[in-house]
Amino acid sequence: APKLRDNVEINAKIDAYIQANPKEMSYIQGLPRERLERMLVLQNVNKLERRERVRTSVMKQLEANPELKEAYRKLVKNLPAEQQEKAMASIAARTLRTITPRPQQQSQGARV
Repeated sequence: APKLRDNVEINAKIDAYIQANPKEMSYIQGLPRERLERMLVLQNVNKLERRERVRTSVMKQLEANPELKEAYRKLVKNLPAEQQEKAMASIAARTLRTITPRPQQQSQGARV
């Protein structure tokens, strides 16, 4: 079995969460191991699906703007061919996230 490392900061975060959410911790401790394993796998599947949706959306935006796509292609031209599209999507996603304004959330303050 691989040797797992302990990260003091992460452990402190986990401990604080457990203390703040004792009912949830009791629920988790009561789950069968197979259920816990499947929940963890589902989290990974959801993460991969979310990443793929973002990548697909970014590539769609690049397809709609050939000039922008060419600019990103130049950035990744020295990478191996099989890595270029993934790198292009990654750079574009970060850039678009940075320059695209987020919708303002309405404050949830008291109303008169």
